[in-house]
Amino acid sequence: MGKGRIEIIEDDRDIIEMIVYNLKEEGYQTITAFDGEKGIGLAKREKPDLIILDIMLPAIDGFEVCKVLKQQQSTASIPIIILSAKSRETDKVVGLELGADDYVTKPFSPRELLARIKAVLRRHKEQPAGEIKIGPIIIDNIKHKVLVKGQQIELTTTEFRLLESLSRRPGVVFSRNQLLDSIGADESMVYDRTIDAHIKSLRRKLGRAKDYIETVRGVGYRFRET
Repeated sequence: MGKGRIEIIEDDRDIIEMIVYNLKEEGYQTITAFDGEKGIGLAKREKPDLIILDIMLPAIDGFEVCKVLKQQQSTASIPIIILSAKSRETDKVVGLELGADDYVTKPFSPRELLARIKAVLRRHKEQPAGEIKIGPIIIDNIKHKVLVKGQQIELTTTEFRLLESLSRRPGVVFSRNQLLDSIGADESMVYDRTIDAHIKSLRRKLGRAKDYIETVRGVGYRFRET
C-alpha cells in the first residue's frame, strides 16, 4: 500500500523527474503540474496528501498559489512544502504567513526533502482527540475543525496545532521554542520569526477572536484566560 499521494508544482522538468523518482522509491504516488494555474486545478480535483510547491512559476507564482489553496475550503487543510531558490528569511516568513507548513531552499538533497515530507505528514496525522471550548472558539480535534462564533475557519495543520497547544493551558506562557516543540518542528524548520509568522496568520484567521492569543513581550505567547 502506498504511503500517500503527493502533488508537485514545479516548472523545471529535471527537478520534477528527480523528485518523482525518489518519492516513488519511497512508496509515494505522485501527480505533477508545470504551472500554478494547473497546479491549483489539480489540487482541487485530486486532493493530494501533500503539495510540493515551487515559487518561481509561470503566470501565477507559488506564493499566490499557496494563498489561493489556503483560502479555499476544499484545499485549505492540504499541507504545503514550499521549494524555492529564494533563501532570504523574508521570503520564508511570507511563505509561512500564507499557510505553508515548511520551506526548503534550492539546491536541496532528495534525502532532506524526503525527511521534511515525512515530518510534515506525521504532524498532519498525529492530532490528539477531543474538543476544546473557550469563549467563542471551539476546537474539534476529531473532525479537525475550528469554529469561531459558529462559523468554521480554515487553518493549516501548523496553525491548528499551535491553537490547540495554547488553548489547552489558558494563562500559561509558552516560549517560541516550546511552541516549536508542540507542533513537532524539527531543526530544519527553526529560524527567527518562524512561530511569529504562524501566530500572525492564525490571529488574522481568528478575526475578532484574535485577542485570545496574547503576546508576552520577550517571552512568547499565551492563550487568554476566560
